[in-house]
Amino acid sequence: MAVLQKAPGQSVGTDSEPRMWNSNNISLGNPCNYSAVITRQAIPAIYGFIFIGGILLNGVAAWVFLHIPSKTTFVVYLKNIVIADLIMSLTFPVKILADTKIGPWQLNVIVCRFSAVLFYLNMYISITLFGLISIDRCSKVVKPQYVTTIQSVRCSKVLCLLAWALQILVSLPNMILTNKSPTKETSGRCMKLKSDLGLQWHTVSNYICLGIFWIVFAILIVCYSSIARKIYISHKKFKRNSTATRKKTNRNIFIIMLVFIICFVPYHIGRIPYTLSQTSPKYSCQSKKPLFYMKEFSLILSAANVCLDPIIYVFLCQPFKERLYQKLHLKLKAEDLENSRSRRSNAVCETVIS
Repeated sequence: MAVLQKAPGQSVGTDSEPRMWNSNNISLGNPCNYSAVITRQAIPAIYGFIFIGGILLNGVAAWVFLHIPSKTTFVVYLKNIVIADLIMSLTFPVKILADTKIGPWQLNVIVCRFSAVLFYLNMYISITLFGLISIDRCSKVVKPQYVTTIQSVRCSKVLCLLAWALQILVSLPNMILTNKSPTKETSGRCMKLKSDLGLQWHTVSNYICLGIFWIVFAILIVCYSSIARKIYISHKKFKRNSTATRKKTNRNIFIIMLVFIICFVPYHIGRIPYTLSQTSPKYSCQSKKPLFYMKEFSLILSAANVCLDPIIYVFLCQPFKERLYQKLHLKLKAEDLENSRSRRSNAVCETVIS
């Protein structure tokens, strides 16, 4: 196979699209070229900053959570999100080295077979867990009289294990079926490393993950809308600290939804046409380029979630905030101290804020 020639200021893209192959592994022509400034400089630099932030923030979060017992379902879910975010952050250095061409070409193969798969696996673990958190919070606020063993700590641990098992089941074939012998020319084009079955499973797993995201997104909208409505009705009825509590509840819900929308919605809107461009011979190079850039930059937003999650813990988990301030030798505000004292006596407030 002839070595691909690079145009000035351009480099052959290293994303996972099958630029020369359709679903039957038939040659479709020359691969697309992408801007080297973007693919080899800008994107790796951004991932570098996200990696540093993700490791530092989630390292601190893990350290704090080690000192918080898993006595509530909420803490169990958050601890699993921290683990997923840490693993996801550890995949960034391999991508950075591969994209900048600093390391050997074999790094591209590692990205295709392992680190990219781990990236998506842990991203969808986090998404699934946020969905479980919203269901857990909603059931305890809206229908507290129906709280059963389903909302127990033991059950939350089982649900976490099931979430991990399901996502591993979806992701593992993408590692196993990326099994063709690589060369320097094919190492950066992941689809050329997949078997025919691997190409088919790639498409299937993409649509499974898309389904997971949009289902969770719908659950978040329904659950947090129900929580906001319940809090409003409750405090309108009892007229006690209603304004302050409603504002804090609405702020927390707004933060969760804002982070979720910014980090994940753009990527999952763009992923549908991008997946089609990966598996269909009908897309020309000219139409693939904007889809590739859209995918890459929206994926950066998804990766940035590892830096935003630890900030969310401070707003949503009162025990986390208390322990963090204690470890950093900082004083809580009077409002937070009052919050801490009243958490056990105010069930509705506790389920939303802590």
